[in-house]
Amino acid sequence: MLELKNLTFEVPLADGSKETKRIIDDLSLTIPDGRFTVITGPNGGGKSTLAKLIMGVERATSGQILLDGESISERAKKGIGYGFQQPARFKGMKVKKLLDIAAGKKLPMLACNEYLAKVGLCSASYLTREVDKNLSGGEVKRIEIATILARDPKLAIYDEPEAGIDLWSFDRLTETFRDIHEATAAPS
Repeated sequence: MLELKNLTFEVPLADGSKETKRIIDDLSLTIPDGRFTVITGPNGGGKSTLAKLIMGVERATSGQILLDGESISERAKKGIGYGFQQPARFKGMKVKKLLDIAAGKKLPMLACNEYLAKVGLCSASYLTREVDKNLSGGEVKRIEIATILARDPKLAIYDEPEAGIDLWSFDRLTETFRDIHEATAAPS
């Protein structure tokens, strides 16, 4: 269960004064295990800031962030994955190697094929390609999502997963997210 307790985030005003602007204002939220949650809102509404706070990219001014009742100061060890609004590119690194790193082990080709297929990419065309400027923003975004799937996190946060992705591919990604949710929420 993810819990946000009285979360507040403020930034200094650009004018150099000691005044601050409150981006997140005393937010409390509980997301139970197995829940598929989407947070929407207008540009500038604080969605990306909230994702960055949960991931530790930014530090809350006050409040707590808990996963299963414990502070999530060591996010990677807690099994939390994060998809950036603008994914990183890695000149010289091939997609297959990136998937292996994400999984923490050398993955069989079949597993790599499945991760890429889930995000709408043909593995034969991508496994040996470099994750560099030659890929479109949508391709890099889908590869990043595939790496998060390969990590199999307990909690995954995607900041604008549709950015740079055509509607057909995003519809396929939505189905993938739904399938993953249903598979992990199902009793064993």
